[in-house]
Amino acid sequence: MATGFYWDERCFWHGGGNYAGMLPVGGLVQPLDSGGLPESPQTKRRLLNLMQVTGLTRELAMRGAAPATREDLLRVHPTRYLDAFKALSDAGGGEMGRRTPFGPGGYEIAALSAGLAVAALRDVLAGGIDNAYALSRPPGHHCLPDWPNGFCLLANIAIAIEAALAEGRARRIAVLDWDVHHGNGTEAIFYDRADVLTVSLHQERNYPMDTGDVAARGSGAGFGHNLNIPLPPGTGHRGYLAAMERLALPAIRAFAPDAIVVACGYDAVANDPLGRMLATAETFRAMTARVMALAGEVCGGRLLLVHEGGYSETAVPFCGHAVIEALAGSAVRAPDPFAEVFAQRQPGPAFDAFLDGWLDGIARAL
Repeated sequence: MATGFYWDERCFWHGGGNYAGMLPVGGLVQPLDSGGLPESPQTKRRLLNLMQVTGLTRELAMRGAAPATREDLLRVHPTRYLDAFKALSDAGGGEMGRRTPFGPGGYEIAALSAGLAVAALRDVLAGGIDNAYALSRPPGHHCLPDWPNGFCLLANIAIAIEAALAEGRARRIAVLDWDVHHGNGTEAIFYDRADVLTVSLHQERNYPMDTGDVAARGSGAGFGHNLNIPLPPGTGHRGYLAAMERLALPAIRAFAPDAIVVACGYDAVANDPLGRMLATAETFRAMTARVMALAGEVCGGRLLLVHEGGYSETAVPFCGHAVIEALAGSAVRAPDPFAEVFAQRQPGPAFDAFLDGWLDGIARAL
């Protein structure tokens, strides 16, 4: 068996409209030379290009997938939302929520992005591959059932999980979200459910600024099945691993899921324009290794990573390559050109001591 890698060129063709960073162009907001939203195709395409150049793709099961079906989408998104999205897409595109512009064909591309996650999780649960990575675009973890948000138009991971549960392929699934932004959409969809554990490590009050608090633990049958781990800016490599080992991984171990799905954003990397967390490619490699070990312990290694954020065109390819090297157990390497400078920017002992107290406070609050 091998690591499955799910992708489609059409996902790179999703258009984000005429934005300058996070602001719509107009008035005194001058267009950027690069154009568009931070969520551009280049980070994902450059990751794939790097894997092709190093030869890592030759060690993977490279696969496509069909778009998520209407039935798949309706398990998460109501008919009125899907119909409005499709109508606006057919009319040439526009914007329905907050920071979620799209062009012609946006509905079909978003359904394809979700379909990559659906197929990858289905194959992982069927046992035909060891583990998998879905290069989904547009991303999904901010999308609510009836409101797109933060570049996310359909809730890719939730759609995949609901399909797996409906098909009887799993009974309990854990989601670990290490994107720098809070996984508010995934949290909201499963907030009152006991069959899905949602864990989010994120920069405190980055985006959305009004979600992601430690006190949000779930409701009803889902109480205790949502865990937020907000981290201070500058957390860095050691801090991320400490948060994983002390809080995130023990929660997943106790839940004993049938599979683990990671919302794999790279915007915690040190030079990302939308984060301030000082992670490195080695951080993502190490987190992947740790979650792989946990998956081997609790769910037969059944693990899927779904691409979310990450807006540094220079760093994301090396972070993603490190993750997929670890998933595949590959000896192929793409040495990180930022390793030395990012290592020099890591927080020192005083911050490490501060973070220990921070994580203790989260543990006491749970």
